Amino acid sequence: MNWDQVKGNWKQFKGNVQAQWGELTNDDLDQIDGNREVLEGKIQERYGKSKEEAREEVDRLMKEEA
Repeated sequence: MNWDQVKGNWKQFKGNVQAQWGELTNDDLDQIDGNREVLEGKIQERYGKSKEEAREEVDRLMKEEA
């Protein structure tokens, strides 16, 4: 799965995001709205991850969904 597919199916994908990162609120998910950079920023903010760690976690989730 590539990010264009995620962005196009954000409403379905955001359930997976919330399952993976439960500290993200519905408001966070609405703000993210399929934008990978915003998602990575929210993961960094909520979980104290580095930019690289957040990117790797998003990549792992996308591979699992493929």
